[in-house]
Amino acid sequence: MTKVFASLLLTAPLWAQAPTASAPGALPPPGGSIQSDGPARGGRAGRGRGPQVPQGPAPRLPDGKPDFSGVWRPDNGLVGDISRILKPGDQIILEPKYQDIMKSRKANQDPEANCLPTGVPRMAPYPWTIATAPGKLFFLFEGNIHSYRQIFMDGRKHSKDPDPTWFGESIGHWEGDTLVVDTIGFNDLFWFDFAGHPHTEKLHVVERFTRPDLGNLVEEITIDDPGAYEKPFTLIAHNHLDPKGELMEYICQEDNQDPSHIVGPAQGVR
Repeated sequence: MTKVFASLLLTAPLWAQAPTASAPGALPPPGGSIQSDGPARGGRAGRGRGPQVPQGPAPRLPDGKPDFSGVWRPDNGLVGDISRILKPGDQIILEPKYQDIMKSRKANQDPEANCLPTGVPRMAPYPWTIATAPGKLFFLFEGNIHSYRQIFMDGRKHSKDPDPTWFGESIGHWEGDTLVVDTIGFNDLFWFDFAGHPHTEKLHVVERFTRPDLGNLVEEITIDDPGAYEKPFTLIAHNHLDPKGELMEYICQEDNQDPSHIVGPAQGVR
């Protein structure tokens, strides 16, 4: 299956364009449409723009907690350029060394474009879902390597010295209706976005997930990496429910011919 990612990237694909609402990362207006789920793939071409965001109250589980299940379309800011979804008043200030690293990055060096994991909080431009098991949550991703994140919900503490990994060690708990996921133990290999924002193994990410209504899953993401950034900053991301969506098999490694054709510096796409 030949991928068409490179050519679409260079022509500002629909999934990389600004959200339909007036402010970057803002919720669409009632009845507004969401972005397409990404470049065409076998069996998915021609889907066009995503469905309308459904209206109504957020569902709940038998224990009263919000039900986060469903197929979600990721916020474009977690795909193209995290600076587009900064919390108002926050700044992304790189240490000088990492400013140089970011400026030196080439688009074809992007690990995600080379079928490696996205890391946290980055998303591939494809649907994802949340599954539950006793004492755990799993974030299941259609895109890239068809990967998953494991969130421990059994009350454990972080390991004292976790082995560095792409998705880190994630431990979650509930604060009222908010799911809080605290993650450490990252490697320094993934990029935060197409723009090439870097990080170090000192990275600490805290995600706060809320479902204010049926059609929206909001993430408040605090990124603290004293190795690469002068101070922590927070992102606000909005994922939208696709009520008829499903995760389809997509294996990036199959005949991936894109990286050799992706030219130019790393840069956010809109």
